Amino acid sequence: MRISIIAVGNRMPDWIATGVTEYLQRMPRKASVEVVEVKPEKRDKGEPTQGLLRREALRIEPHLRKARPTVMLDERGALWDSKKLAKFLQEAMAEGHNPGFVIGSADGLDDMIKAAADYRVALSRLTLPHGLVRVMLAEQLYRAVSILQNHPYHRE
Repeated sequence: MRISIIAVGNRMPDWIATGVTEYLQRMPRKASVEVVEVKPEKRDKGEPTQGLLRREALRIEPHLRKARPTVMLDERGALWDSKKLAKFLQEAMAEGHNPGFVIGSADGLDDMIKAAADYRVALSRLTLPHGLVRVMLAEQLYRAVSILQNHPYHRE
């Protein structure tokens, strides 16, 4: 199984890259994770946000074709616990799927991407910085795989 993290944004601070790398290097080969950075649109005063989000969506969409099922991260989404995420990954693996997780820009995601997502999930009800979401998602993916492997990383 290949898991994709499709994230709008580039040039993340070093601590974010270090955190993401730390967890992704721990993943077993059968559950590898790739981070796909999608360049954000330049925010110009006066331009409607919807136009910017649509152009970002056109760059996200090709990556979604390779990732099924897709999970859009949104603070208004369903709250999954680590075991629910593990079950989701287990089912995807059993069906031979390569799931994708989409992290939008500071302005969110275009309706086209929202409609294409199979799931809408929140890591928290808090609004989180997008770089921090990358680190949290990488950790949760590692935790979910650890649960599936009965590894002691996850404690009840």
